[in-house]
Amino acid sequence: MFANLLQFLSPRDPADFDRAFVTSVQVKRPLPRDPRAERFILLCWGLIAVKHVAVIWAVTHYAVPFHQLWVNFPTFLLGLVATWAYYAGD
Repeated sequence: MFANLLQFLSPRDPADFDRAFVTSVQVKRPLPRDPRAERFILLCWGLIAVKHVAVIWAVTHYAVPFHQLWVNFPTFLLGLVATWAYYAGD
């Protein structure tokens, strides 16, 4: 607090005031979402859901020596990363 008070009381170079203001602003408009890409993402999530149900059914119906998440979790994670990359890529 005292350091700021000392800066306030000390004389300043007028060139410092010129650097304190914004000289230019560039605004980029976000790209509009592609409805076909969003429908494709929704279709892929539907296929992932169907695959999850099929894998759960197959693991419980047949004697499979591994847990169903060994197949389902990487698929879900890849879909999540791909969806995040699409929506965060602006």
